[in-house]
Amino acid sequence: MGDTGPATSPLTSAFAAGRPALVAYVMAGYPDRATSLASLRAAARGGADVIELGVPYGDPVADGPVIAEAASVARQQEGGFGLVHSLQVAKAFAQGLGAGKPPPLVVMTYLNPLMRLGLPAAASTMRGAGVHGVIIPDMPPEAAAPWLGVAEGIDTVFLAAPTSTDERLAVVGGASRGFVYCVSATGVTGERVHLALGLAEQVARVKAHTALPVAVGFGVSTPESAAQVAAFADGVIVGSAIVKRQGDPAEVERFVRSLARAVHGEP
Repeated sequence: MGDTGPATSPLTSAFAAGRPALVAYVMAGYPDRATSLASLRAAARGGADVIELGVPYGDPVADGPVIAEAASVARQQEGGFGLVHSLQVAKAFAQGLGAGKPPPLVVMTYLNPLMRLGLPAAASTMRGAGVHGVIIPDMPPEAAAPWLGVAEGIDTVFLAAPTSTDERLAVVGGASRGFVYCVSATGVTGERVHLALGLAEQVARVKAHTALPVAVGFGVSTPESAAQVAAFADGVIVGSAIVKRQGDPAEVERFVRSLARAVHGEP
């Protein structure tokens, strides 16, 4: 079993409501700064238990066409839009919704932006912005020591792939904090017509190597598929299908509400 990390982790606590959790992904800066912040707030109002905030990056190797295009649009704004700008959006979101505390926030970025800012500065800025966790797809646990050494108070979530061996899952489960991100299929993020075969068995394999919640992402795009995943996973991550709606925060709220009801088993 991997160490669950600090018992008070807001991320782990978000999965402890006695029901599966919905993790809603929003791209920072898309289609512009103000609308992305409005979409974050809309996702929270819609019932997301955790928000994953994507950082626009020029070489998003784990992201499919919808998220890659959204990142490109964000980066083309005057002055650009990258990690620092995204954390400014995160800070504005973390300051509250006006009617209550926002759900915990996880930043999804790549290693290069962190290194360009400087790992200590990146971690400090994240803490100052109210970020609870980070997902860095191109940083394996074996190369994570420099980041983990400065990331106190920030849960680092590692990815478990369908091709991971039991030995690899033990490493991922032991290194992760907050939750473990179970990638449902090989390839990149994006909407898929059908869930991968054997996904329930894959989640069971991951759960055998960690006491942390296990959330499934890549390819979940409808309330129906979200409900299917929620039947055997601790959390469901939806990205591209939300990003497609980010031009209209009201539509984001409606769609996230439908996802949340499905994940939470509500009518």
